Amino acid sequence: MDVHVRGGPAAPFLSASTLFETEYDLGRPVTVRVREDPSERTRVSHDDQSHLLTISRQAATSAMARELALHEFAHMHRYEEGHPSHTQSTREAIYLGLAGQSVERRTLSHCYQIANHMKDIYADDIWLDVVPANKLVAFLESSLAAAVADTPRKHQAWDRLTPAADPDITAVNAAFALALVERHELVDADHPLYDLAHAAAQDAPHVGLDEFKRQFRSLARDPDESEYRKALVDVTQAYATASSANQAAD
Repeated sequence: MDVHVRGGPAAPFLSASTLFETEYDLGRPVTVRVREDPSERTRVSHDDQSHLLTISRQAATSAMARELALHEFAHMHRYEEGHPSHTQSTREAIYLGLAGQSVERRTLSHCYQIANHMKDIYADDIWLDVVPANKLVAFLESSLAAAVADTPRKHQAWDRLTPAADPDITAVNAAFALALVERHELVDADHPLYDLAHAAAQDAPHVGLDEFKRQFRSLARDPDESEYRKALVDVTQAYATASSANQAAD
């Protein structure tokens, strides 16, 4: 692998590339660009000759830097191999799933987040074979705990001064976390992730956490384009239906 780091520490990215090469490889060079903006944790773009990873300095210097790099290298690998999750138009599939429906901008934004979860499943299928997953599990647990704690309860929502976690997408995020750890058998049944996911499900009972978990966990390992498009359309429709039901109830 040919990796060049600009504007930040090279060690975690070079370490990640060495690990990645034990099982996989990238045919195109990678440029890592470290930026000061903490709001943009990681972003990957591609062209016919190369890959570009833009990452915040906060992420590039964190304890998860190597694992984040491995995750993004796995996305690049999926793109190079032409995996449907990374080459098909997400926009087209989402709009197909929402055809004939009127949805809020918030719901549309969440549908794109869900599509990203599906891409992440396929990236994680690669790099979780390379290193232990203990840091990833701890990250999932802390992220979900923070989101559940930040979910507004109706009796106190009036005095919030900052945006709160959206309970609907928090429930889907919980489903993704459980699907990922179950797909790779990373935790036992009594892990705190399950208690956190239960709390998230109670905050958004209309979402159906178990169904989203099943959809994420059961994604085919090697789908063709039609199979992947159908999976993305199905999960988009499921989320739009859940959101509509919640709006009607309110």
